[in-house]
Amino acid sequence: MSIDSGISTRIRTGTDFKSPEGLRALLLELRLAGPEAWRQDDDAFALMAYINDKYAALAVKHQLRPEDAAYAAFEALRSDAVLTADDPWAVVTQAVRISLIAEERADGLLCSNHQARRTEVMVHHDAERFSDRDNPLTDYHPAFSISAEVDTDEAPPGKATQAFREVARLFASLGWPRATIDHALTYVEARLMASGNRVTAHEGLRRDALALKVLDLPLSTWSTLLTVVLGNPHPDYEHTKTGHGLLYRFGTNEGPRDVLVSGDDLDGDLVALIAGCAPRLTPENRLRKALAHAS
Repeated sequence: MSIDSGISTRIRTGTDFKSPEGLRALLLELRLAGPEAWRQDDDAFALMAYINDKYAALAVKHQLRPEDAAYAAFEALRSDAVLTADDPWAVVTQAVRISLIAEERADGLLCSNHQARRTEVMVHHDAERFSDRDNPLTDYHPAFSISAEVDTDEAPPGKATQAFREVARLFASLGWPRATIDHALTYVEARLMASGNRVTAHEGLRRDALALKVLDLPLSTWSTLLTVVLGNPHPDYEHTKTGHGLLYRFGTNEGPRDVLVSGDDLDGDLVALIAGCAPRLTPENRLRKALAHAS
């Protein structure tokens, strides 16, 4: 008996792949046995049958087949991230969920799975045919509409990019992961450009369930971010700093000191609001980052 087979036998004894350690043991044995083991091993076949059933409901939720979920799981099972994770099943589940979301968006956007994972692509709505609506194209397409008024309360267009950068720096300095705030602001910027109005953009983003999935943020954090960045849309705050929001303030020549200092004192409420809603590195986020790094 070879050394590898001896190790495999000892690893597998008394384990069940439905448990985290049992799955790890089976994956290690399959790796030691070589690439053909996935085709020949009875336990590998049983594992894939179990996975097909386990993630079938998740696949249906995203309007896909159980086989799509099984394929995503198979890709994850062969990665180092699953083999070395504290809970291999948690990594597999997260990988399957992300893949199904991307696949669902790819079907709607008529693009590849790889493109659908990009934040700037996911913000678009699903492709539509003219026949999908009862009303003529001229009734609903923005290209055939004329704005009744111009919102003059917006930051000058030439300063918008710099304003978003200043907002990102401020959030990052108060505890937000830079990648998280950059992705969130990219999402906000795309919607703001489409609507042309902070209040309209705020209302649409607040109800955007897809944003929570794409950005992996809780609703409370997302709502706070929108209010701080775009301003409080309530009419009572219309002409106040709270109503203007950070994006407008940075876009109208206010600097970080102007934003953070109220009178002679630090604006503790604003600092506490941004720092208090900063997303923490949860186990789910750690698993996602580990999986992304492995792939």
